[in-house]
Amino acid sequence: MIDFHLDPKSGVPFYRQIIDQIRYGILTGNLRTGEQLPTVRALAVELKVNLNTVSKAYKELEIQKILETHQGTGTFIGGIRVEIDADERQEKLVAICKEFYSIAASYGFGTDALIEQLKKMDGGDHEG
Repeated sequence: MIDFHLDPKSGVPFYRQIIDQIRYGILTGNLRTGEQLPTVRALAVELKVNLNTVSKAYKELEIQKILETHQGTGTFIGGIRVEIDADERQEKLVAICKEFYSIAASYGFGTDALIEQLKKMDGGDHEG
């Protein structure tokens, strides 16, 4: 299961953020075929959003055959393979980097410090 997080500052609609997180969860193996997702109501309460927001995300993913809803039992990850093309991956990386850089810059970190820390983390030193 994944922990859903919404970023109101991103400019991306909440329903789209939910869709993206489910798709990336499947792609990374954090969500597996047959795994049950929270109910629309439960996820809406958890994320503090309107029921329609979660419902819209789930419905769009059902249309794409990524999710399957079984009346009375819930919503599950379907068997369809999720693929994300190179352009979408690059756009996501750019968005992550912009947000990361903005936060780091607000604390006074420059590009060199960020690159140095990222290289350390790539070597397995995620603590510090």
